[in-house]
Amino acid sequence: MPRFAANLSMLFTEVAFLDRFQAARRAGFQAVEFLFPYDFSALDIKAALDDCGLPLVLFNTPAGDWAKGARGHAAVPGMSDQFAGDLALALDYASVLHPMHTHVMAGVSQGEDALACFQSNLRHATETAPAQCFLIEPLNPFDMPGYFLDDFAQARSVIKSVSAPNLGLQFDAYHAQRITGDALAAWPENRSLSRHIQIAGSPGRHDPLPSEIDYRRFFRQLDIEGYTGFVSGEYLPRHSTETSLAWMQPDN
Repeated sequence: MPRFAANLSMLFTEVAFLDRFQAARRAGFQAVEFLFPYDFSALDIKAALDDCGLPLVLFNTPAGDWAKGARGHAAVPGMSDQFAGDLALALDYASVLHPMHTHVMAGVSQGEDALACFQSNLRHATETAPAQCFLIEPLNPFDMPGYFLDDFAQARSVIKSVSAPNLGLQFDAYHAQRITGDALAAWPENRSLSRHIQIAGSPGRHDPLPSEIDYRRFFRQLDIEGYTGFVSGEYLPRHSTETSLAWMQPDN
């Protein structure tokens, strides 16, 4: 079985955010991630990480005003200064929290100018922090309408164009299912660039089991391939988090 991480922005919401780290450890997770740390002190989050003894896999660069539709700024023409500030804040947190990866939020935009902006800002990020691994993630247009990066071929092209050793792909199987119609068929052409995997049931982004995505088969494939990264549960439990964790059990 792969190593499993818990997305603490979506799981264990029955308790306060800083209490979710211990809840993840007790549930058997081997790492944690979250969407955004910026509402909390980096030192408080670091204390929670130290107390639970789990590594931090990932968090995102700032999205901006989510309620007003902001979804990041890296691919939004005319907002490179805003992205530079986003990056600086994310790296400040990373210097304390030491995430394995930082996901760069592209933002809502389209067109060739947006592509050029995205590539330029990714080069800036990877050159500014060469020791930090950055990831980009295609998000499906049904859940995230207008988001610039909504296609895996596009993501591969961007990574190839930027050509930085510390830039890779975040493969979210739920988004892959919504984008391509078959997440497992999409995996082989993306595996070589993928440094982190996220899962959720489809449709609905709820518990991974049951799902139209055969996660038991996916996990077996990852084992065969020798995947050494983490697989993170990033989903909205139908009921409590604890009752949603059957997907973590070995396939007998």
